[in-house]
Amino acid sequence: MKEVLIFAGTTEGRKLSDWLCEKKISNTVCVATEYGGIVLAENPFRKVKMGRMNVSEMQTMFLSGAYDMVIDATHPYATAVTENIRQAVEGCDISYYRLLREMDEEETYDKITYFYDCRSCAEALTEVEGNILLTTGSKELDIYCKEEIKARLYVRILPGIESLELCKKQGIAGKQIVALQGPFSVELNEALIHQYQITCLVTKKSGKTGGYAEKIEAAKRAGIPVYVVGKPKEEQGLTFAELCKVLADRLSIPNEPCSFPEIILAGIGMGAEGCMTKEVSEAIQEADLLLGAERMIAGYQPRIEKKPYYLASQILPYIKELTSEDIEHKIRKIVILFSGDSGFYSGCQKMYQALKQEIENGNIKASLRVMPGISSISYLAACLGESYQDAAITSIHGKSVADFQWKAEILHKVKANQKTFLLLSGVKDVKALGELLSQSGPKGCAIYLGYRLSYPEQRIERLTPEACQRVTEEGLYTCLIKNPYPEKGRLTHGTADSEFLRDAVPMTKEEVREVSICKLHLTEDAVVYDVGSGSGSVAVEMAGISDSIQVYAIERKPEAVALMQKNKEKFQAHNMRIIEAYAPEGLAELPPATHAFLGGSGGKMQEILEALYQKNPQMRVVINAVTLETICEIKEVLSHFEVTDESIVQMQVSRTRKAGGYHLMQAENPVWICAFTFVPKESGEETER
Repeated sequence: MKEVLIFAGTTEGRKLSDWLCEKKISNTVCVATEYGGIVLAENPFRKVKMGRMNVSEMQTMFLSGAYDMVIDATHPYATAVTENIRQAVEGCDISYYRLLREMDEEETYDKITYFYDCRSCAEALTEVEGNILLTTGSKELDIYCKEEIKARLYVRILPGIESLELCKKQGIAGKQIVALQGPFSVELNEALIHQYQITCLVTKKSGKTGGYAEKIEAAKRAGIPVYVVGKPKEEQGLTFAELCKVLADRLSIPNEPCSFPEIILAGIGMGAEGCMTKEVSEAIQEADLLLGAERMIAGYQPRIEKKPYYLASQILPYIKELTSEDIEHKIRKIVILFSGDSGFYSGCQKMYQALKQEIENGNIKASLRVMPGISSISYLAACLGESYQDAAITSIHGKSVADFQWKAEILHKVKANQKTFLLLSGVKDVKALGELLSQSGPKGCAIYLGYRLSYPEQRIERLTPEACQRVTEEGLYTCLIKNPYPEKGRLTHGTADSEFLRDAVPMTKEEVREVSICKLHLTEDAVVYDVGSGSGSVAVEMAGISDSIQVYAIERKPEAVALMQKNKEKFQAHNMRIIEAYAPEGLAELPPATHAFLGGSGGKMQEILEALYQKNPQMRVVINAVTLETICEIKEVLSHFEVTDESIVQMQVSRTRKAGGYHLMQAENPVWICAFTFVPKESGEETER
């Protein structure tokens, strides 16, 4: 198969070559300068020919028979090159296509002045006072280098040797040269205007990929006039999408993109650009679409569009609404920004799962990648010379300061660990933390408080809990809490009855409690129902075994619920949730449990077990009974279920009591402990009633 010959001078030309390479179609790309070749990535299906050619040289290439068609993707203002290509094609058996550049809509800025050509523009510039920013390239630089304006001329050119040599030839000083490769954001254009005290900007109407709109917007913000050289005459040709369709038909290749857009979820670190990874920075610069909270995307200008979207409910519909033409021919990289590190208390994880599901369901066609950032925890640790692999790490960012749950969790971690790193939202969290540690924290603990880390106003202070309550400056905070005397955590449950608050509420006694919990065979990440929880002693004991266990204590009596709340707070059982409700009705809205303990059933054992089975047909269950009638009921109820690992233990505990100088044994009531695991019914099997 013959090759496709492309004369490239625009982004569209490079994109077309990439598209052909993806289809495994050999193509040769002609570029005028060495820099034009540098920006084309190496590819086995692409050859690059550098240097300018006249009509005769072009015709020699066309007549070589190596090419099936020639595509003119040169710049709209490179009219001489286009004319040469058209002349060279005449008399050659080769197809010619003109690739049109997508242009912007007409601007309405009232300080725009249009000029027919460079000479008339250069003449008008002699009447302009102040510095001039020339963004028309180096090709016609000699026209603008009039003695009246040369010293006030700042030229933005491509960073290629040929462009730099043209500047040198025209006597443009190094301090007047801005050698950069676009695209340029509004913010960068505006910064250059302010840096060089520009009073007039000169440009060509170069279209969307030429950054024309961004130049106009920057000039608007600065309030300076814009001189626009010419308006390209209306051309006959094909858009990128139209040309791809023609080529697909002629070359018998699919018109679908070989590679779908890439969606990147990027952690930008703490906020300061200097602490962003190079990988993330480059992704932002290359983004076609940029999404994220408004403060994160404010300083960047992607190639096509940015939106202040950071929720899945905003982002998923937006991406789904992109047309197939957008995806195929315009949008190659979508970047979504998240603060901090993508894998550390970040919304990135939920977004990743939501996008992954949509991609797997075929609703979004894209690849998905995550780029990590630097978390404020690792940054603060580095500033303090501390490690964090041996520390407890948690967050109260976005949580209510009145929430008992986080307070109990923080106290537990601070008391049990020598180092605890903590993410906070703002000054209200700092005050709440100081109050909590002042009232209930370990003695002698110190708080290293980091304020606006990575920013110029960064500050790290060593404070006492009392001093934290006096902090007033609003902003993002991260802290390290050091406890010189951490408590050793108990490896087994076994809290004495006397430690619980009891009042008149029934309580499962200590020895029975411990055996019952052992019979539950609890695991890491277990979800446990304690039905008929009473004083909450069993629930508190289970919650204390591991932070990964979540306990739901269900109790219908208000006085028992009130007592249970006191015991929860006393033992800082942050992973215990109290549900005031009747069983089984109160189980309906709870997440499925892996284990259940029944300390009381209120005469509804059959209904409760049915509800437990529906929640999880492989649940582990332990039931306590103190009457023969309840034992008989258990045996009757269990005949309706298939179970395994069944055991019934009868316990009778005797305790000593003092009688004068003697110790007498006093027997407690016997308790039956029934334990079993449900076995799921086979498909279609009915449970006997």
